[in-house]
Amino acid sequence: MKVLLVIDMQNDFIDGALGTKEAVSIVPKVVDTIRGFDGLVLATRDTHEADYLTTQEGKNLPVEHCIKGTKGWEIRDEIAALLKEEPIDKETFGSVGLGQHLKELDAREKIEEITLVGLCTDICVISNALLVKAFLPQVPVKVLAGCCAGVTPESHDNALAAMKVCQIEVA
Repeated sequence: MKVLLVIDMQNDFIDGALGTKEAVSIVPKVVDTIRGFDGLVLATRDTHEADYLTTQEGKNLPVEHCIKGTKGWEIRDEIAALLKEEPIDKETFGSVGLGQHLKELDAREKIEEITLVGLCTDICVISNALLVKAFLPQVPVKVLAGCCAGVTPESHDNALAAMKVCQIEVA
């Protein structure tokens, strides 16, 4: 089985509170990738509560975003329409729940490859790619660079380089 992980393709990261033109530009590519993918598609959703600014992350990134129940928290409509499974909510950059879910799936049916797309390359994509590698070290992990965007183009490139060093294929 092949798995595509769609990381945090949410309105706040695309054109909302933390959006960028690079994030907007990958939306059609992510849509095309999901449509053409022959395997299981899973998505994550960054999820914060109203007290976000009092959390450690909120103190370090004092921009309210992905507050549960808001439009910014929602997966972009054209991507959400393609998802067959409910997104996995995560309170922080990497999702332990996602890693555990993948490990359980692999126990039932061997996962041949895991591919990641989404936002932000330098925060949640890299965190989840490394986490997945830790949960399933023998499964090839790949990131589609053209279907990801970082906080800045430079930090996107830095994250891709870091993932390559950690034996994550960058395509």
